[in-house]
Amino acid sequence: MSRQKWALFDAALDRLSHACKLVTGIALVTLTVIFGWLVFGRYVLNATPTWVEQVAFLLVMTIAFLGAAVGIHENTHLSVTILRTSVPRKIRQVLAVMTDCIMGGFGLLMAWYGAQLTLFKWGSLIPMLQLPEGLRSLPLTLSGGLIFLFSLGHLTRILRGADLRKDTIE
Repeated sequence: MSRQKWALFDAALDRLSHACKLVTGIALVTLTVIFGWLVFGRYVLNATPTWVEQVAFLLVMTIAFLGAAVGIHENTHLSVTILRTSVPRKIRQVLAVMTDCIMGGFGLLMAWYGAQLTLFKWGSLIPMLQLPEGLRSLPLTLSGGLIFLFSLGHLTRILRGADLRKDTIE
């Protein structure tokens, strides 16, 4: 593949990561607003909106799982780097490839089993919202696919010598 095509692939992953950050940001603002409405309804109107808890759960799932996928892409996820930083550079690169392969495999499993769970639960409805129950596991499925894609992106950059990630201690 040419450098230009790889650059387009990397740019697409960056745009996808940015879109995830945008969605999580909107979800966080929405979560704040609906909890404000919950407090207002409970203490001012004396009528608690019952749907807020269900929507909040969906929003938290979206924020957590998409945020985790972005963390993989931007190399900001929680990791223990003491072994990787204490070995010579060649071994460090092997460990980085192993880590990316494991993360990619984990993402595939999340996507596969998340999709099965989403399909299984799609026929029933979330109480108070009357939306498919499968929406609760949809962020898990999407995040798994994104983790796989972002890990694949890291692997392709390693293989073509374009990986610029640094461990936090270096």
